[in-house]
Amino acid sequence: MKQKILLVAGGYSNEREISLKTAKSVYKELRKNKNYIIKFVEPNGNFIKKIKSFKPSIVFNLLHGRYGEDGYIQALLESQKVKYTHSGVLSSSLAIDKEISKKIYAKNKILTPKYIKYNFKSPEEIKLLKIVEKKLNFPVVIKPINEGSSVKVFICQKKNFLKNLKNLRDYDEILIEKFIPGREIQVAILGNQKLGAIELKPKRKFYDYEAKYNPKAKTEHIIPVDLSRKNYNKITSIALKAHKLLKCRGVTRSDFRFYNNKFYLLETNTQPGMTSLSLVPEIARYKNISFGELINKIIKDASINK
Repeated sequence: MKQKILLVAGGYSNEREISLKTAKSVYKELRKNKNYIIKFVEPNGNFIKKIKSFKPSIVFNLLHGRYGEDGYIQALLESQKVKYTHSGVLSSSLAIDKEISKKIYAKNKILTPKYIKYNFKSPEEIKLLKIVEKKLNFPVVIKPINEGSSVKVFICQKKNFLKNLKNLRDYDEILIEKFIPGREIQVAILGNQKLGAIELKPKRKFYDYEAKYNPKAKTEHIIPVDLSRKNYNKITSIALKAHKLLKCRGVTRSDFRFYNNKFYLLETNTQPGMTSLSLVPEIARYKNISFGELINKIIKDASINK
């Protein structure tokens, strides 16, 4: 019997464009399998009606950012008792909230950069400058608490801190984080198993939105990562520990900085991209797992009551 797969992508977040690119890649691959009946929808006002009409066996969640990987769409799918891919309501909401996930990391002895949470309802920005300098020292990273794909992320020195802060006024609260220099390494976990790691060398200041998704940015991808066996086991074990602590399902990607022989976990992504430039498919290919196999493994993990 054929399986009905409903691809959900696009949405309302700042990562809409990347979500659609991911959906295009996945749709192209799934069409090769004659056992699948595939349909694509966006989560608009008729979303529930479309689910009831199509009656999917599985919803393949390809949304990124807010409303897609923060527990919102997951709660809707749970209410319809439809199996879906990736993490559930709680783990999605925990992982996308950079402050809560950091507290979980710290409580469980996972090293993560020091930070301050700032609320824009507090108007004393000049006073904030002094607090940041005293508690974190410059440079720092400022970013929204609940966005992905490095959307609205800025590395700031003291001289441009207040100017960059204005770019985040659309958010009530933001995170101000101590900037950790060093090597940028990302680790993929698939079904509670260590999939592998990849190192990134951006030509830009850091692995920002352009570096991630624009081929012209020419970010260098290094695999295998040049680490000792001990350090490789350490970083992949930290990623697996974070995946389990956040109660994640399916595939996740954890982002690290490696500095002074220490691994700093920045965040864990519950909906990593699946475009031609995405890291999880690249790590999988290195492990002799084709894109089609990777997608099928994600589909097999689909469930409800996560």
